[in-house]
Amino acid sequence: MTNTPLPTHCDVVIVGAGLAGLVAARVLEQNGIAPLLLEASDGVGGRVRSDIVDGFILDRGFQVLLTGYPEVKNNLDVDALDLRAFEPGANVWREGKSHIVGDPFRRPLTLVSTTFAPIGTVWDKARIALMRTKLKRSDPKQLLRGQDIPTATALRAMGFSSKMIERFFRPLVGGIQLDPSLSTSRRMFDVIFRTLANGDSVVPARGMGQISEQLASSLKTTSLHLNTPVTAVSSGSVTLASGQSITAKAIIVATEGPVAAKLLGLPPVESRSAGCVYFAAPKPPVDGAYVILDGHGQGPVLNVAVMSLVSPHYAPAGQHLIAAALPGVIDGDLEDLARTQLRSWWGSQVDSWTHLRTYKIPHGQPGQDAPFSPKKKVSLGDGLYVCGDHRDTGSTQGAMYSGRRCAELVAQQVRLSV
Repeated sequence: MTNTPLPTHCDVVIVGAGLAGLVAARVLEQNGIAPLLLEASDGVGGRVRSDIVDGFILDRGFQVLLTGYPEVKNNLDVDALDLRAFEPGANVWREGKSHIVGDPFRRPLTLVSTTFAPIGTVWDKARIALMRTKLKRSDPKQLLRGQDIPTATALRAMGFSSKMIERFFRPLVGGIQLDPSLSTSRRMFDVIFRTLANGDSVVPARGMGQISEQLASSLKTTSLHLNTPVTAVSSGSVTLASGQSITAKAIIVATEGPVAAKLLGLPPVESRSAGCVYFAAPKPPVDGAYVILDGHGQGPVLNVAVMSLVSPHYAPAGQHLIAAALPGVIDGDLEDLARTQLRSWWGSQVDSWTHLRTYKIPHGQPGQDAPFSPKKKVSLGDGLYVCGDHRDTGSTQGAMYSGRRCAELVAQQVRLSV
């Protein structure tokens, strides 16, 4: 954070230091522009932050990074993040038993368990293999232009059984897209499934917040100010909560969708909410670095991850960290809801788990119901710009890509104005 006083004028002001704002600042620096970056909260990253609680690393909601995203290599020092991968596939928990549904293309030894897992028919599993092969060969840009219908409708049209949809796709894809109803765009489903097939699901060894911290620490000439909320944006100026106004040639609003809509008078952005409950346990309830899916399709916990089995740094020595994700659920006593459901899976050991923290996130992702059109305009005219995952796709890829394409346009316009 910069301790220098706020200026009264600069070339570019960026409102919001989430992934989109941080990448926008990075790209502006690469173009010889030193922006002013204003963040309302006490830290960078927006939704991609981590907290330390009693020696445990808690990401703000269960999150993963997909290495298949192109912007990962464009913006991040992957080696420095010391990425730790989940096993490809999932552990489907049903009727008191664990069923590994793996990726036999990458883990051939999981072929037998995958074939006999009680999540669907043999034909369902053959369809997944065919879909995987087809999507791996597809151009993601073309996938985002394809016919669009709700994901659930698309899966049924492809011939998947109700059992397969309820026991596998709903907890897996519903968890990724924070959409248990599977009403999200089929285009986004195709892109995400392709990305999963082409890369790994990972977390930085010391938490997802390391992504944001790395981006922030790479900034050299950006003037970053935390605890500096912006209350109004107009052509050529921003107004702070303190009452101070700052004029600029260009203003980029890089906040989450609902805040951006309010500041800029844009159409409302639908929110996908997310709950997440963290527990500490002396031993893990399962083995292996798999995401554990609710094979009953009932929820409210759709997936669980023992984060300390993915990266030991997430928990102190001799302890384990368990994340229970409740997509679309933020009302009520989430700890009690999660503990009750997981007790039905793993018995009385759940009663001995220590509750660390519950996160209720009203805006976890922007809504992306069909028909979904990504790559919305980032220039609003009169020196006003907007970026974020709500302008492209609801993902870390979408946030970083939006920040980059917005900043490239701003840099071009600022140079022309000189």
